[in-house]
This record gives sequence, C-alpha cells and structure tokens, in this order.
Amino acid sequence: MKAIVLNRYGGPDELTVADQPDPKVAPGEVLVRVKAAGVNPVDWKLAAGGLDPLMETRFPLIPGWDVAGVVEAVGLDVDEYAVGDEVIGYVRKDHVELGSYAEFVSAGVRLLAPKPASLDWAQAAGLPLAGLTAYQALRRLGVGAGETVLLHAAAGGVGALGVQVAKALGARVIGTASEHNHAFLHELGAEPVSYGEGLADRVRELAPDGVDATVDFVGGEEAVDVSRQVTKDRTRVASIADPAVAEYGGRYMWVRPSAEDLTELGRLADAGKLGVHVDRTYPLAEAAVAWRVSQAGNVRGKLVLTVS
Repeated sequence: MKAIVLNRYGGPDELTVADQPDPKVAPGEVLVRVKAAGVNPVDWKLAAGGLDPLMETRFPLIPGWDVAGVVEAVGLDVDEYAVGDEVIGYVRKDHVELGSYAEFVSAGVRLLAPKPASLDWAQAAGLPLAGLTAYQALRRLGVGAGETVLLHAAAGGVGALGVQVAKALGARVIGTASEHNHAFLHELGAEPVSYGEGLADRVRELAPDGVDATVDFVGGEEAVDVSRQVTKDRTRVASIADPAVAEYGGRYMWVRPSAEDLTELGRLADAGKLGVHVDRTYPLAEAAVAWRVSQAGNVRGKLVLTVS
C-alpha cells in the first residue's frame, strides 16, 4: 500500500510517500480501506517527539489517528462489522506506528463506529478525535441543560464541535475566537468574544455571575488565567492543551478511544445537531502541506487528507 512515512522524529520535511506492507488484521480487528484521514495538531507534535515521554513510538512511522473508510476484511471473532461497511474511527493503538495516513489501516472494533450517513467522507474523517475530545471533556465536567459554558478556541477543529455538543446538551455557549470567526460562531449558536486584553471582562458582560464550566482547547496563559477568573467552580474547568490548569483545581484531559461515544456523535450528526466544517482537503501525498497549514494556526474547523 501507499502510505505517508516518517523514518525519524522531525517536521513536515521528514514526511515521504512510500510503499509499505498492508497491515495484518489481528483477532478483534478489521482492515479499513481509507477514504479520508483527519489531520490533527497532535499528529505533527507527536512526529516532532513531543509525546516521546508518554507513548511508545516505532519507526518507520505512519502518522494519523482519524479515519473514515470501508471495511475491506474482518479478523477472527469479529461480528460487529462486515466487508463493505462504512466506518469511522479514532484508531489510537497501544503504540504509535501504523496510523491512518495510508491506503489501509487495521483497527480494533473498540475503536470504530458506523459512518454517519449525513457526513461525506472528508467530514466523517474530521469527526473522531476532535469530536471525542469535545464530547468527553463536556460530559466529564457534567455540562447540562440551562448551564453557561465558556469554550476557548471555539472556531477551531475541536472547538467548533464542542460548541455543537454543548448546544445539544442544552447549554448556552460563549466562545473565544478571532473577530473574523465571530460570524461562524454565531452560525453554530455560540456567543463570540475576542481574544486579548480584557477578555475576562468581556466574558463577564455576557455572564455577570460567571460561567458554570469552561473548556480550554488552545492553552496558554490567557486561557488558563481567564478560565480561573470567570468560572464559578474551578473544579469545572478543563484543558486539553495546558497542564497548568491543574494548579488551581481544574482538570487536564486527554481523549480516550470509545466506540460508544463515537456512535453517539454519529447519532447527533444524523439528527442534524452536529456538523463538521472542513476548512481544506489535500491529497494524501500533500500531507506535509497540510501539516504546515496546521502549524501556522488560524484553521477554521478541520483539515483532511483524501486517500481514495
């Protein structure tokens, strides 16, 4: 199969297109013919060695954890899926080596869910990691109907899905974003506020008594400090980007693979409550270009590689 390969830690310039053996399909796994693969900042951060203290990594490495595709073959003891089924997955395995930037990827059934019929391939590939991140953070904070939640970086890949998940849970959403993304947030149902000096005051203008919960999808001193100031209960602050949140009682969270949660996200999509905004798509061979765009920031929604 054709795949994007990294032979050592490095940046976009280290990515090459190479022929690799088709993945083996272990018991409890299926082989997925990849239609599209989502691009996430964690992909290039991992490739640069940023997660080396945490995760076992083996080279040559095929990046990518997000996939949308068609079941090509099933392993032993698999009755959840059949050849031809359309699936999505957050295919984070026990070690990093055989990812989704390829024509095929093997995945355990515990990592997969049916592809939402309402999403095209690119949209479906943009849902798993970002959607699960947003969904699990909001659920673990207990966000519910009638509450007000603040989301930092609300127009990004995770944030835009977080806005929609929070709305589906019945919450009011205040979202931080650059001014050029305010109209986009209005469309999603959020009340936008601009980054920069005075952010806490702008949030208080909308929520004078403070917000019930805050999720930080960007990190940095401003997000952490403002979250601390405007959230009524500091234990209901979470960050996926900055461990400093734990210093004042908040939670530093990491997304977990979950077929159940991913299936629920698909249900929300097919119910018309969740859409995936794809900023740009690139052919598989241009993965390095997609990484440079991701590293530059200011992406609205998701970047996706189209494979077949």
